[in-house]
Amino acid sequence: MPSPGPPRRDRSASQRDRLVFALGGHDFSRRRGNEALSDYILALADTDEPRICLLPTASGDPREQIFAFRRSLADRTCHSSHISLFRLETEPVTAREHLLSQDIVYVGGGSMLNLLAVWRAHGIDEVLREAWERGVVLCGQSAGALCWFERGITRSAGRARAVAGLGLLPGVLCVHYHRDHARRHALLDASANGDAPGFGVDDGAGLLFRGRELADVVSGEGVGGAWRVDRGPRGVEETPLGVRALDDPRPAIDAPTAEIAELRRIRALRP
Repeated sequence: MPSPGPPRRDRSASQRDRLVFALGGHDFSRRRGNEALSDYILALADTDEPRICLLPTASGDPREQIFAFRRSLADRTCHSSHISLFRLETEPVTAREHLLSQDIVYVGGGSMLNLLAVWRAHGIDEVLREAWERGVVLCGQSAGALCWFERGITRSAGRARAVAGLGLLPGVLCVHYHRDHARRHALLDASANGDAPGFGVDDGAGLLFRGRELADVVSGEGVGGAWRVDRGPRGVEETPLGVRALDDPRPAIDAPTAEIAELRRIRALRP
């Protein structure tokens, strides 16, 4: 059973900001930028000890993802939990009650189509809409980012194409923007056909929406960019969004040592 954690603060009407943070790609590891993004997510809650729940439905509730999530947050001031919809027989939980008691819900990556189908079978789609309306912060990466929009560019059925999401946010989102060229071209095609607004987000970058308006664009350690994609008078236009780089006081696990960094600098100066 999930840990109950401390009593959750009641939010006044003025505090119900309806925040959604959509990440192009992120994982709970010490690789460059990931921990800065995790800090950013926790800071979105209106409490010093946020409750954060992982929904790893999109990839079938893999134990590796759950373990990485719980391990990465172990030294932070928060109360982490998860819900495994594929294991309710052995890990029972009242999903609605638990999700509505959270400060943050984080949705992992995987198949967007499968994610939405399983959620609808369990009524999670309506619970998450209610959570959003109550002020619970919704966030996630890849499929866990696509699901909040009217449409998302997914490969769930093979070919990259736009499919309907939950519709909390306007327009169409494309993740892994410059890593997956097929997804990017699918967004350009969708925008050419009138889907608007369109957003393309690289791994390591994220879009924060307050209500249905874009409020912030960030990246971990300056990794990754984001673009708005619209149909203009001269065709589809990709407009770079101003990305704010997040600082992380902890060294990344893939950060080179000072000696290696100096050696690389010397080599770069050679003719």
